[in-house]
Amino acid sequence: MAFDGFVLNAVISELKTNLIGGKIQKVYQPSSDEILLNIYASSLSYALILNISSNFYSVHLSTSKKDNPLVAPNFCMLLRKHIMGFKITNIDMIKSERIFMLELSGNDETYNPITKKLIVELMGKYSNILLLDNENTIIDSLKHFSISLGANRNVMPRALYELPTSNKIDISEYEDLKNNLDNSTLSNFFTEHFVGLSKTLVNYTIQDLKLDDILTTDNYIKLSNYFVNLKNACENRQVECITFENDYTLKISNSSKPLQVNMFLDDYYFKKENDEQFLSYRNQLLQFILGRLKRISKKLSAIDIKLKECEDLEKYKLYGELITSFLYQITDEHSTTISLPNYYDNNNIINIPLDISISPAENAKKYFKKYHKLKNAFSIVQEQKIDLEKEINYLESIVYELQSAENIKDLDEIYDEIEVSFSNSQKQKNKKQPKHKKTKKLSGSAEPILYNIENFKVLVGKNNKQNDKLTFKIANKEDIWFHVKDIHGSHVILVTDGKTPSQDIINKCAAITAYYSKAKESSNVPVDYTLIKYVKKPSNSKSGMVVYTNQKTVNVKPSI
Repeated sequence: MAFDGFVLNAVISELKTNLIGGKIQKVYQPSSDEILLNIYASSLSYALILNISSNFYSVHLSTSKKDNPLVAPNFCMLLRKHIMGFKITNIDMIKSERIFMLELSGNDETYNPITKKLIVELMGKYSNILLLDNENTIIDSLKHFSISLGANRNVMPRALYELPTSNKIDISEYEDLKNNLDNSTLSNFFTEHFVGLSKTLVNYTIQDLKLDDILTTDNYIKLSNYFVNLKNACENRQVECITFENDYTLKISNSSKPLQVNMFLDDYYFKKENDEQFLSYRNQLLQFILGRLKRISKKLSAIDIKLKECEDLEKYKLYGELITSFLYQITDEHSTTISLPNYYDNNNIINIPLDISISPAENAKKYFKKYHKLKNAFSIVQEQKIDLEKEINYLESIVYELQSAENIKDLDEIYDEIEVSFSNSQKQKNKKQPKHKKTKKLSGSAEPILYNIENFKVLVGKNNKQNDKLTFKIANKEDIWFHVKDIHGSHVILVTDGKTPSQDIINKCAAITAYYSKAKESSNVPVDYTLIKYVKKPSNSKSGMVVYTNQKTVNVKPSI
């Protein structure tokens, strides 16, 4: 991530034009690593984000709405007590480091004027937010560190604030190193010796200046001069943020828009947080479903073993009948086997194992008992196997939905489906349900995907709930229903409005259906289609599960 000293410099330069003289009206703490200051300045209200999480550390203005806990955390309450109503007298950074500073002025409890400083140290996992008094004594901080516990400095209430130590120098002092170049690359030398330079910024600049990544005196001077100019441009608000190699960086610009850097960062980190939350949410649901799928698969394996045993039930019946029929001929009750003619098989001799601890008659009873036990078990486990196979098929459809989901709203619908599907099982109620802090949940339902083919509307369900809604509530009886053959995928509806679509339109709908299925990567996919009136939902079946008749099949290549 490229929130380096240059980006912070650019952010501060923009903030100075808008927030100096502003008053802190509210303080929030949306998450454990984030403080939000509501600032009123020049008749406008601003939201300033101070984020110190290891993945998203940054300082910038924001227009994104954030949910807040019902009970404010301790540090948030402390900030409310100490700085609400204070005015911002200065905004700066310390020694070109990623250390952001708000200088504040206000009154104490006896209405005497006082000053305080809010410090934000942006240093990856060591990031922190500290509140200092007018003598640079720490009032409190979001994170506490102690030398006695191995830290480099004390960050505790009532301790004197010390700057983090660094051996790097400011880019303005580049002349000091000109005669001490080593054998490292140009990019490594700059990131290792100069403060505030991220790898992304250095790599972009080397590429933009068309330099080789070789540490020569000429390359060193060219790159140093550019960064000196970039630093001045940051302070004069003549820079803009741009994306580069899945990251972002700064470039000099003579026509930068007001607050361009702040707004770029707001969009960038909002998307990044959304993406991470989406992945975390989806993986949590996947873990829950895959865990259940694993347990049911184990049950199915046990049932298959039981069914394998049941294959011998007729054999045990035969053993019992033959022993009973020839009981009068059995004289040796100490033999472990007996050979008897099988009158069901042309009197061919069959060897029957015996338990010598009991009589032959009791052996016959034992075989009959085993036969009846397996016979009863056979009908039960057959039904259990059918139910488990249906459950596995449904869970696999949920896995496909989760893998195909594109946003949090999609996941919320799948979550609701899971909740409804498993809520009737008392066993499931006692198990741990997947938990998710739905801070990003949006109101309403996710909409189905819509396509238009030659004035025909095509609707695609994004999950099982939508599939049911499309097929049984939205579609008319004469609309055409599509689904890949024997593979998990979306229900697709071709809305006919009483018209008859051509075979070409049918094929295009089938291609869309194949695209929204597990067979997406295949080159030749069979797709069934039939009229909606021939699609039925079995009683007590899971969401998205249907049966259909009168279908036709077309083979297509997936495409949209």
